[in-house]
Amino acid sequence: MDPALEHLASRSLWLDGVRDSLVARDPLPGDAAVDVAVVGAGFTGLWTAYALLEREPTLRVVVIDRHHVGYGASGRNGGWASALFAGSRDRMARVSGPGAVVAHHRAMVDAISDIERTCVDEAIDACFHRGGTLAVSRNPAQDRRLRSGVDDDRRWGLTSADSELLDAAACDERVRIAGTRLGAFTPHCARIDPARLVLGLARAVEARGARIHDGTTALEVGPSRILTDRGTIRADTVVLATEAWTATLPTRRRSVVPIYSLMVATEPLPPAFWDEIGWSGAETVTDGRRLIVYAQRTADNRIAFGGRGAPYHFASRIDPRFDRDPRTFDALRSALTEMFPAARDAMLTHRWGGPLGVPRDWESSVEVTADRRFARAGGYVGDGVTTTNLAGRTMADLILGLETERTRLPWVGHSSRRWEPEPLRWIGVRTMGRLARSADASEARRGREARLRGRLLDAFTGH
Repeated sequence: MDPALEHLASRSLWLDGVRDSLVARDPLPGDAAVDVAVVGAGFTGLWTAYALLEREPTLRVVVIDRHHVGYGASGRNGGWASALFAGSRDRMARVSGPGAVVAHHRAMVDAISDIERTCVDEAIDACFHRGGTLAVSRNPAQDRRLRSGVDDDRRWGLTSADSELLDAAACDERVRIAGTRLGAFTPHCARIDPARLVLGLARAVEARGARIHDGTTALEVGPSRILTDRGTIRADTVVLATEAWTATLPTRRRSVVPIYSLMVATEPLPPAFWDEIGWSGAETVTDGRRLIVYAQRTADNRIAFGGRGAPYHFASRIDPRFDRDPRTFDALRSALTEMFPAARDAMLTHRWGGPLGVPRDWESSVEVTADRRFARAGGYVGDGVTTTNLAGRTMADLILGLETERTRLPWVGHSSRRWEPEPLRWIGVRTMGRLARSADASEARRGREARLRGRLLDAFTGH
């Protein structure tokens, strides 16, 4: 691996696993004129470039990144290619009708398949395995939320083929998670290695003629023009695909808040461990707490386990030092062994994290101006692995002036209002974290739902 990237790979299990494949690409050599210029060499930017070049192979496409391909959430996430998306079903229905809710869900399911098709077509070994997601409840309060979630699926026209309620015995047949009372299973999720996927996607984009430049910082981003520290790019269309790092752009500091999600990974675990907990497939797993946790069994037989809870930093600051928070890592270790007691003696070999982008209304969006000079997508709230694929293909359709089923989805054209100025933003986000932790502790102790704190959380997120 290029020595310049050595320190970057060590932060993530996924990037550590592809260190020999990390290549430092040259910065932008100077001013450039292209058809499409993309800011951000993560999933959103690369899926957009890929979809554009699939449809119009002669397009001149350039992708720039301040760091390197997959540096952000694309190289650090939990590796869930799921049909989850950040958006209010009620809002979607109000804007576009009830059928739009199902249409968006089906588009997300198709996006999982598109990721799989791309891995096959481009020979990307992303450890893709469609095992679904098992969500369990471990106290009565979580029982109610789990049932409510499945009931809500039915209200919007989804069937048992999309989600089903399981009793404890049926859950144990899939994965034995300590304290399981009920479960909900959806087949619409695949386990992946995100770093392998993003690097493979970058190679596929370059093979189709795009240029990718590392070490190039966008200073100003606007319609048809990007001012960088390496030169000015003029393009027919500029695509902003910077997710949490959007908050570092001077004119967009309040468009999203960067909220940190951290992860740990165990050493490879022996067959006896997997036999004991019955985790023989590739299900992704979570439970019903408010402060979200998520896990997968990796291709090399580790548990990669992540969750929220790391502090928000004043003025939406992003700093590599924030990727590591000892208290959050301790909490993740505790949650891991609480759910899987057999892992209590397992060594943790990796600890890492990074920011995800959260808009004020907690809703993802895709926007392309009427003149097609500017496009953006993001605000995935941690559910971006699959959503980026759909966003990239949708932006490509819009940039090329195509009318498709994707361009009619309800998140197209949605614009979230800006976050409050500091210190209100810091107070609000920090309070939300404290409410979630407090609610989880109360529900685990008393078994009853922390309704007031839950209502306050729902009011804060707009759901």
